[in-house]
Amino acid sequence: MARIIGLTGGIASGKSTMAKFFRDKGAAVLNVDAIAHHLSKPRRVLYKIYVQHFGEDIIQPDGTLDRQAIGRKVFTDEKERQWLNDHSHPILAHVMHQQIECMQRKNFPVIILDVPLLFEAGWDKMTEENCLVFVDEATQLERLMQRNGYTEAEARGRIAAQMPLAEKKQRADTFIDNNGSLEESFAQAEKLWKEWTHAGIS
Repeated sequence: MARIIGLTGGIASGKSTMAKFFRDKGAAVLNVDAIAHHLSKPRRVLYKIYVQHFGEDIIQPDGTLDRQAIGRKVFTDEKERQWLNDHSHPILAHVMHQQIECMQRKNFPVIILDVPLLFEAGWDKMTEENCLVFVDEATQLERLMQRNGYTEAEARGRIAAQMPLAEKKQRADTFIDNNGSLEESFAQAEKLWKEWTHAGIS
């Protein structure tokens, strides 16, 4: 039976890079953002829910959702963000459970749940162990402003919308400190992989 590991981290922490590392090692990686994106395509369940709630002004000329417009709504209004979470998380959790069952039948050694809001959504209860990828806030700010083109205020708003790092550290079981070089982060990830697959046990 595959071990189920939760992988989480603050925005711009480098979590996706670590998820790819584990996928390359042989893990099945279930990315909740990719699932949400798939379910948000025209005529699919989240698309219908979002348009019904936010209105047709979030639809782009090509018929797809304007994710930036939705982001502006939910990251500037706590009630809207809570509404989105309340309506999307149960649907996403159901799909995640289905995909976990599917991956277990395929005999992967490890199933990684790649979830930014792992603790906030309560999905850490699906896992055996939870790994936190983290960087300091200054690094987060710099990455968000460079990668996404956010102003400092916008970047701080995105960070503030997530659970504080200190609280995540209290709830996580294992850690990848991504403040250093990529090689240092990969070395930490390699050690965890050996523990998860028992490859380092004689």
